[in-house]
Amino acid sequence: MGSAPRASRRGRRDARRSLAGDLVVLSVVGVLLLAAFIAAGATLYTQFYSPSAFVVRYANLLADGDATRALAVPGVAVSSADLEAAGLPANASEDFLRASALGTLSDIRVVSETSTGDTVAVTLAYTAGGHEASTTFSVMQDGMIGIFPRWEFAQSPITVMDLTVNGSAEFAVNGFTVDKRQVSPDGAAADLSASIPLLVFSPGIYSVTVDTPTATSPGVAMLSDVPFTSVPVTVTATASEEFITLVQDKVDAFLEECTQQQVLQPTACPFGFELTDRIVTLPTWSIVQDPTVSLVADGAGWRIAESAAMAHIELRVRSLFDGSVSDVSVDVPFVVTGTIDILPDGTASILLG
Repeated sequence: MGSAPRASRRGRRDARRSLAGDLVVLSVVGVLLLAAFIAAGATLYTQFYSPSAFVVRYANLLADGDATRALAVPGVAVSSADLEAAGLPANASEDFLRASALGTLSDIRVVSETSTGDTVAVTLAYTAGGHEASTTFSVMQDGMIGIFPRWEFAQSPITVMDLTVNGSAEFAVNGFTVDKRQVSPDGAAADLSASIPLLVFSPGIYSVTVDTPTATSPGVAMLSDVPFTSVPVTVTATASEEFITLVQDKVDAFLEECTQQQVLQPTACPFGFELTDRIVTLPTWSIVQDPTVSLVADGAGWRIAESAAMAHIELRVRSLFDGSVSDVSVDVPFVVTGTIDILPDGTASILLG
């Protein structure tokens, strides 16, 4: 009779010990699951939902040449009011915010992420067109995506290239070719000697070149590594040999036409002769030293640098003093200058001084 109760009590103790063990196991499993969940969440945050991940995604779009999606990233696109408020040209052209104007971008990596108040500064290092560089971006939270934060640029990663091109109305940025009148806010009435504000992505590298039948230039590179600033870029083209030869031929032909005028002061010509005696025979002109044409870029057009030349005049005159007749044969030095405008149809308008 006495053994039954003792067995029952022992069974209850064993059951309690088994339950306690099960609870410990469940607690450990729960802690492990929670730790795994937290670790997974931290990994998701770091790789997809952190400020650094947001900036890296934007930079990767530029590296992939996807300008359209990069421009659609929250905080990238800017309005005229945004530009004006930042002291930047409100009428800057958006024509170069496109895939065909992007340079090469690679080896993108996060250097640092620092929070200050409501904004986070994310610094990326990268290689742009073979040049090592880094850029710091400012981002801030823009709501939530489920349990994760959503981000946007607190300051747009757009930069203004303030571009001046001398010697050509046509130029190319990373191979994308335009005419100044296409991107100038003044259109066809644009002052072709004035600079043109162009919006470009940051980070990036932009090489400006000129390659036309009249002018060429080596690439002038601009590294866009500081968002929302204005960077001046000047490209001065060199006249092509073919163009210089063409102008030389035109100048020589013009001077030859001047020699056909049998007057002391050929009309609209750079040489002439002063005479106080009476003309007996009409003067004849010839060019004994042609000018050597040298072209200097001047806005979108060209200037003919001063070049010495020599004309020769021959005529017979009668002296007003004693009536005697004599022959005049004189070399007449003169200087050739001029301007050349490249017209919209590609032809050149040459005006000699």
